[in-house]
Amino acid sequence: MIVDIINIQKIYNSEIFENQTLTNKEFEDCTFRDCNFSNTDFSNNTFADCEFIDCNLSNINISNSFLKNVTFMNCKMIGIDFSTTEEFLFEVNFAESNLDYTIFDRKKMPKTKFQNCSLKDTSYIGTNLTNAIFENCNLDKAVFDNTILIGADFSTSHHFTIDPEKNAIRKAKFSNIGIFGLLEKYDIKIL
Repeated sequence: MIVDIINIQKIYNSEIFENQTLTNKEFEDCTFRDCNFSNTDFSNNTFADCEFIDCNLSNINISNSFLKNVTFMNCKMIGIDFSTTEEFLFEVNFAESNLDYTIFDRKKMPKTKFQNCSLKDTSYIGTNLTNAIFENCNLDKAVFDNTILIGADFSTSHHFTIDPEKNAIRKAKFSNIGIFGLLEKYDIKIL
């Protein structure tokens, strides 16, 4: 990959990058605050130790990008396909963000934290979420298929449906109310 711009410890405030092409760049220890990146081509970039705060990243293209220790706080991230990012050192965490219709298929995401996020219609097919934390998240219509959820914590999350026969859930944590999401396919009534 040819990197044409290296950005280290820069702060971007209220920048508008909507519908632009920002490729082949490297960002290290940068903060993006209140920026609009919707529909932007972010492919072939490297983000290391970066924070996105109050940003709109909906429908961005991040294919072939490296995401190393990247945090997203209070961001709108609808429709992003994380499955196209580079696998090497992939590490992301999310808080207070809307990730509806986002794809994490086949990603290795052990210990990833999702805190107070909307994760409606997200896809985790073949994803490794060992010891991941889903704290107070809405997982309505999220797809878990052949997903590794060993030790994952769903104890405060809701509206999920997980088939224990199609996913590895050993030592995963669920609340008493959340147990219904594990039994839905059996069409039984628990009183």
